[in-house]
This record gives sequence, structure tokens and C-alpha cells, in this order.
Amino acid sequence: MNLLIETTGTPINSYAPDFELPGVDDEVHHLSRYLEKYRAIAVIFMCNQSHSVQLYLDRLKQLQADFQDRNVTLIGINANDANQHPDESFENMKTFAANNQLNFPYIRDVAQDVAESFGASKTPEVFLLDQDGRLRYKGLIDDNADDAAGVQISYLRSAIDQLLKDEPVEPSTTEAIGCSVKWRE
Repeated sequence: MNLLIETTGTPINSYAPDFELPGVDDEVHHLSRYLEKYRAIAVIFMCNQSHSVQLYLDRLKQLQADFQDRNVTLIGINANDANQHPDESFENMKTFAANNQLNFPYIRDVAQDVAESFGASKTPEVFLLDQDGRLRYKGLIDDNADDAAGVQISYLRSAIDQLLKDEPVEPSTTEAIGCSVKWRE
């Protein structure tokens, strides 16, 4: 039995923290504006250098393509400290987004307060919000980071489907696996 009680971040069914962050498209991205437009928003804490993120990029782009006509969007957020990890700089994020032809917004959390408010600890780590801005699922994208063809359970896809059908999201939490968020010292 797991007795660990999570003390940081946004609990399931609680309101996610609003944010106003710069994107690689040179626009400012406000969570509240996305909530006005979309039925589901998958916030993915990711970065430029993580091997785990690289493994998931095509799957994330496919999810965005599959759900974009159903009022769903993904939003990638990079909160890694660029002072210690220059590869994570905003300029390098722009290059990363262009080179990987991201089809969803990629935004920068320099102060790391959004990542902290959400309770992000890994890259990639998903936080699925409903139209009211409530957190309905957090954790893994699917059950097989190394092999897209070997995926048995696509947690994020399933959670989005359940959310769009107004069903309870089960499971609502999985344990994210990946690189740790690179916090400032």
C-alpha cells in the first residue's frame, strides 16, 4: 500500500493555476484563453534535450492531429533552468519546435512557478484539464516510452476520450517516467 501523500501541485479535480507565458511563436499564451476555446487541454511539461521527450514527440504530434477537430489542444511547457542547461534556452526552444515541426504551442516557464504550481517533476509529464480548468488526469502519455508499437495503454488518449464523453477519467493518475525537471539552484 502506498502511503505517500502528495503535498505539492494541483490535486485531481482542483483548478489548475492560470498562466501567462511566452511561446516560441512570439505570442503570449494565457491558459484562460485556451479554456474559452477548448473542451480539453493537455499541458505537457517537456524540454529540448530529454531522451524521453524525443521518444514521444511523434506520438504527441499524432494526438494533436487526431483531436484538433474535437476542441482539444496540447500545450508544451519547458520549465528547465537554462542557466545550468543552456540547451533549454528560449532560442533553442524555437529551433527545437521548428526542427521537430511541432503542431501545438511550445511555451517557456522561466520562473518555474507554473511547473511548481502544477506539481510537475518529470519531462514528459501530462496534466489534462477540462473546459473549467480542473485537472482530470496527470502522469504518463502511455505505457511504453521506448516502443510506440508496443503501447498497450494510451493513458492520455483514453483520458481525453473519457473527458469528451463526460465520463469519469480512470485512471486519473499515473506515475510519470522521464527526466527530472531541471530546477534552478
